[in-house]
Formats: sequence, C-alpha cells, structure tokens
Amino acid sequence: MTDPADKRPFSYVKHLREIRDRINKELEHMTAEEAYQWHLSQEIKSATLRRLMSGARPPKPPRSQHGTARALGLLPYPKYRPSGVEWLGEVPEHWEVRRLKSVARRPIENGLGEAAIHDDRDWPRYIRITDIASSRKLRVDTFKSLPPAIAAKATVEAHDILFAAVGATFGKSYYHASQETPSACYAGYLVRFSPDVNQVLSAFVAYWAESHAYWALIRSRVVQATIENFSASRYKSLSVPVPPLSEQRTIAKYLDRETTKTDTLIGKKEVMVKGLEEYRTALISRTVTRGLPPNEARKAGLDPHPKLKPSGVEWLGEVPEHWEVAALRRITASIRASNVDKHVRNNEIPVTLCNYVDVYHNDCIDSQIDFVPGTATERQIKHFQLYVGDVLITKDSEVATDIGVPSLVVERVPDLVAAYHLTLIRPNVQRLVGPYLFRALQSDVASLQFTHGAQGVTRYGLTYASIKSVRLPVPPLSEQRAIAKYLDRETAKIDRATDLARQEIDLLHEYRTRLISDVVTGKVDVRGIGSTDPEPDSRSPEVQPNHQPGFSTPPRVGKQSPERNRGRSP
Repeated sequence: MTDPADKRPFSYVKHLREIRDRINKELEHMTAEEAYQWHLSQEIKSATLRRLMSGARPPKPPRSQHGTARALGLLPYPKYRPSGVEWLGEVPEHWEVRRLKSVARRPIENGLGEAAIHDDRDWPRYIRITDIASSRKLRVDTFKSLPPAIAAKATVEAHDILFAAVGATFGKSYYHASQETPSACYAGYLVRFSPDVNQVLSAFVAYWAESHAYWALIRSRVVQATIENFSASRYKSLSVPVPPLSEQRTIAKYLDRETTKTDTLIGKKEVMVKGLEEYRTALISRTVTRGLPPNEARKAGLDPHPKLKPSGVEWLGEVPEHWEVAALRRITASIRASNVDKHVRNNEIPVTLCNYVDVYHNDCIDSQIDFVPGTATERQIKHFQLYVGDVLITKDSEVATDIGVPSLVVERVPDLVAAYHLTLIRPNVQRLVGPYLFRALQSDVASLQFTHGAQGVTRYGLTYASIKSVRLPVPPLSEQRAIAKYLDRETAKIDRATDLARQEIDLLHEYRTRLISDVVTGKVDVRGIGSTDPEPDSRSPEVQPNHQPGFSTPPRVGKQSPERNRGRSP
C-alpha cells in the first residue's frame, strides 16, 4: 500500500527546515560584529522566504478547494459542512462548533484587583497583562506576587489559559504550565479559561487562540471606548471548533513539532538581532567616550591616538585629554518636562503633538511620522515647540530601562510640540550640537545614569534634578560633528541588517500563524502525518506528561508592544 505521505504535494515545512539548517551552520561561531557583516549579504534569504510565503514554488500542487492547503503542501479533509459561524466558514463534517463557556470546567471570569506591590518568591505569582511575554512564556523581570490567602480567590492551575480583556493587547493569550510557574493567581484585566478535559485539550484551545480566525473574531467584537475592552462575557460566547479528543491530540502534537522548527529559526534570528543591537550600543558608547577610530580620526584631521586623562567619574573611566566632562545643565540652553496633554480644548490653540511613542520608536523626529492633533496654550507652545537640533527623551515608563530613550528633531514640522511624558533638551549651540547630544544620550554612559536616577515603584520617572545632573563627555564642536557623522553612517549599516532580520522574523511568524490557523480550523488534514515523522518532540503537557512546554509568539495584531524601530539615522 502506498504511504499517504507520498501523495502529498511539495512541503513548505521541509523547505523551511532546509533554509534553517543552512543559516544555523553559518551562525554557529559568529561574533556580533561578524554577524552584522554576514547579515548585510542575506537579501537572498529574505527573497527565498518571500517566495516561500507567496506560493511561487515548483512543483505546482493539484488544485483543491482550500488555497492555504495548496500553499502549505497539505491536503484538505474529505468532507466539510457549514459551521454556522461566518468567520469560520466550513469545518470538517465530523467536527463540532461549541461556545467557549460550554467546554470550560469552571467559570470564565476576571481576576483580582489587587495592587502589584509584593515580590515575595515564596508566594503565588500575580500574573498581569504586562507579565505576558508570549503565548507560552511570562516575563522574568516583572515578577510580582500576592499573599496565598488572597491568591486563592483567583488561582491559575496547570493548563489554564489567560486572555487579556482590556487595552491595546486585548485578545492576547497565555497558556499556563505548572512547570513554568508552580503557583499563580491572576489580575482583573485578565480572563481565565479552565478546560473541561473530557471535551477539549487546552493545548488545542491555546493554538486556536493564536489563529487568524480567533483574532478576526476578537477584533470584530471588541468594544471601542477610551481603551479597548473584551469582557469575560464576550469570551464566554466565542465559538470554538471542537474536533474529537483524539484528533485534538494529533493536531496538538503536529503543531508542537512543526512550530518548534519555526521557533528555532525565529530564535536564531532574534539572537542575531540582539547581537546587532548590542554591537550598535557598544559602538556608540565607545565612540562618544574615546573618540573616532584611528582611520576615521585621520580623515577628519584629528589626532588618531589622543592622550587620555581620568574623567573624574568612576563609571566613565578615561577620556581624551582635550575633552571635558560636564553635567547637562552646563551644556544645554534649556531642559523642560512637557505638560501638554492629549485633551483637545476649545480655548487653546490647535497644534500637532509629538507623543511618547513617536520618540520611543524613532531615532528621528520628522514629517514621516503620523503625529496626532491636539491643543496647547501660548505659553506651552513657546516652551515646547520643536526645532531642528532639539533632543527629546522619554521621561517615565512602567519599566526603568525604557526611560531616557532619546530622539533627534531633524526636520522642522509646523506647530509640532512635545507632549506629556517627554522632556525637551535644547543644546547650548556654543557648547553642544544636537546630533552629538543624541548619540551621547543613546550610550551606556547616559542610560546607566538614567536608570540609577529613576524613581518609582510601579512606574518609574525621571525628575528634573536627575536629568540635569547627567554627566557626559564633551569634545570640541568640530569633533562632535565628526563623531555624529561617523555614527550616523555606521549605525545605518547595522540598522539595515537589523531591519532585514526583523522582516524575516515577521515572515516566519506569519508562516507559523498561517500553519496554525489552517490546522486548527480544519482547512488541512494532519491525521496520520505524525507517524511519518520520527521526531518525538511535543510541547503540550497534555500530550506528553512531564514535558516542559516550549514558548511561541502570538500573531501580531495592531501595535501590541512593538519592538522599537530605531532604524532611521539622523
């Protein structure tokens, strides 16, 4: 008898594995700088992945009623029926479609409204939206806990799933494994689902919560208000495709195996991005504390090997002898924390607002950014209107490392003013040029001082005193310009490599999500496929007991805490 696998069309999963293996061999022993140089030549990899996603590959598979089945090299089920749910369409004839509440073993409800002030590791972890790093992983750096007596009112048990109910990340899910966090409870902005194991596997439901179909349904039903809201009652009414339990296990095992392959490649790419970012920061820090590399110094007419002197600052070490080290208050014309909020008032003057996210996600402030309208008083406009050469920094955040992030104004945008949560730093042009100040504030020299000066418990902020006392190396003006020009050129190369890697990561995430979507909604049939693959890996505890679950990233919908796009150079 012919193996069913022999009839399957070309497999993109196999193609993706081959690409992964080639890249892994090239990356094995590279330093960050070598990886940066290597990555500049990887356009061909990106082109291959784009072809992978577009469906333009030989041999052409037979036509079927499901386009996605053709794209993935998987076949549809023999028979389908209408699901009765618009977003789902047809499902395999033997599948059911159920409300989420009908497959839960305990009420689907919100958690606790307690303040996150404790961090006792012996107490149950208090899981909040901000703690969710991905669909199967919690952040380590945001740990908070609650006393056991309080935590007992909203426990999170093994295989429970938490859904975000409010804010920009509504719909985001976290599949809880006891091996990851043995004891936990959850906050009020999350909704808990506990599966009835006689009807559904939480591993299957967790994958469903990563699918395009799930996100389409979530977005269509969200309540748009001041902040988005998707209540527990709305989660209860969600329609879930429910195959037989044995088939759910097969699907979970198949997706565990295949997403592990994709996640491995994504992980390699993310390590590369991290290495490139670290190399970028190190390059900036080294240059603003010691000056240009010898060859670049010669080109600029500077001493390639200047004598060094103690800076007088322990964490800074030595600096070139002809430089000085000065506090920001001595080398700037003004330092002002903005008080311009987002409210539009009839008795104020219409303006354009440069907001926190505009600074956090962009190296440069220019007309390419989609600013929002607002209003301000004449006094506010006088103090916070932006001019070329100004530098803005983020003043406060929930994470201490997110404060003091700088951005340089490189273009005059009419009526543009700095908004709340930002501090405007205007250089004294006799002592300092904006492009150099921007780079100096990007360095470890500044970020360490900002982190040390941050105040707060649940939210961190920089005071005027902590900002003005930040001490920076100050070369002569001509050398500042040369340093800024050099760093613009070199960081642009690194940023191109980083952007390419992120594009490939995005393509791989989309490939992953497409595969999950087609499998959990029954567009393709994976029954019997597992027996043809010798790899035993499974990340679902219900499928393979005592196995540590792997971690994956949910589909990116809207702007769910996106990575900082620091790509454009001034």
